[in-house]
Amino acid sequence: MPRTTAADPAIAQLSRTQRRLATARQLRATGLAASTTRARCAPSGPWQRLLPGVVLIQTGAPDPRQLLLAAVLYADTETTVLSGTKAVLTGEAALALYGVRDAGTDRADVLVAGRRGLRDRAYVRLRRTSRWPPTLLVDGIPCVRPVRAASDFAAHEPSPERIRALLAATVQRCSCHPEDLRAELHASHALRNPAVRTALEELRAGIRSIAEAQARDTLRTAGLPDALWNPTLLTAKGTFLAKPDAYWPFAGVALEVDSEEYHLGAPQYRATLRRRLLMESHGIDVTSAAPALIRDHPEELVAAIRTKLRLAKSRPDRPNIIIRPYL
Repeated sequence: MPRTTAADPAIAQLSRTQRRLATARQLRATGLAASTTRARCAPSGPWQRLLPGVVLIQTGAPDPRQLLLAAVLYADTETTVLSGTKAVLTGEAALALYGVRDAGTDRADVLVAGRRGLRDRAYVRLRRTSRWPPTLLVDGIPCVRPVRAASDFAAHEPSPERIRALLAATVQRCSCHPEDLRAELHASHALRNPAVRTALEELRAGIRSIAEAQARDTLRTAGLPDALWNPTLLTAKGTFLAKPDAYWPFAGVALEVDSEEYHLGAPQYRATLRRRLLMESHGIDVTSAAPALIRDHPEELVAAIRTKLRLAKSRPDRPNIIIRPYL
């Protein structure tokens, strides 16, 4: 077999634009003979077959993003141009591409049209749908929007804690509005799951992390008054002041849930101290708690907030600020 063919320049272009991946149909469209593809994918050849009809144009192991694009190509082998109109990545792997914390790429959920005759393969799970979504290219991989990815994830995830964590992380990382997410969850019937309904209720209340949700659960169980979660606080002149994790307007008390991971660097630590000083300078009584403390010593959080709310009753006035609840 010749070392090169007339098709190789077109194959090189495919390799550059598709993370060194191509479908068998795309290779045939370049003029490459099927026998040549088979020879190059032999054990001693320079290529590999990752999935049926999908070729990796390299000898080394694929990286996570190559595996995800290969999953989409496997479900879109009917066309010669990757378009996102026949197959698109969704679920947890799509959330990982959007940078959602703790979202993994071990499995690729791919949306396909309802009646296409494909089967799940290896790490690829096909999700048939009659409700085709808008698609975006993320690192060259066709993906659904974050709210659709989160909804498809929640519709098939058995763990209530993972649902709670990833829905909150999606809203926080991708700046999704909870009502937009609610519409997708409703359309996918994911709201039939009590864990999804609970997570959505927290998000609509302003909760943006597992630690905040645990703090809210702890304080509610102790019978303390409900707080505003992640409200925007402005000075009396309308200048932005802070956005505490929780705020009790009737008492002028704020709760900040400070992650140890976030404060590994000096700039982040200084920014936190400055935000706290600004709130204190406007008469707001700030309590700080780390997620581990909320989890392991909830009684101490309850005691601190209860004491501050009680002491606030004797204060002569409340902070002179403007409060905008999360909407």
